[in-house]
Amino acid sequence: MANEWGPLEGLIGEWESDKGGLDTSFSHSEGKVLGTDYREKVTMKPFGPVDNGTQSLYGLDYKTAMWRHDEENPFHTEVGYWLWDAATGELLRGMVIPRGITVLAGGFADADAKEFTLKAAKGADLYTIGENQYLAKNASTLSYEVTVTIGDGTWSYKEDSILQMNEFPEPFHHTDGNILRRVN
Repeated sequence: MANEWGPLEGLIGEWESDKGGLDTSFSHSEGKVLGTDYREKVTMKPFGPVDNGTQSLYGLDYKTAMWRHDEENPFHTEVGYWLWDAATGELLRGMVIPRGITVLAGGFADADAKEFTLKAAKGADLYTIGENQYLAKNASTLSYEVTVTIGDGTWSYKEDSILQMNEFPEPFHHTDGNILRRVN
């Protein structure tokens, strides 16, 4: 039987990747879509329970940072929580990205699941995306989806953020994916 963190148990710890990550996004400096490799560090610290009336959640407080090549400063950081509700099987990921975006993505999984998918959409009643005025006007995030796969001493993710960007007439798929290994 899984512990209180359900499928999140396999994510507890400190994680790193080499340059195995791939970020496919529009480069404003080069005026085109680029696939860029990156390295990443993630820390996930367990907490709980958090009682919400009759609901009881267990979670992971997380931070992540990503660097292209040998850059000193990360090109992407985020902080947030992964949450598990054992009574319903609901999984949540709440994150803040310092470009002016907040996301609450959700989905469902069994307690012993080694793979799960979470989704959010702009304007949805549940599992939604918030953004600042600049992004809403120039590069609005319409939807977000992440699939996490947990292995033995590793975990990986594939993300797809669909953006409505001024540079493209149709929605654009900004994708990221990486494989992380446990370092602590």
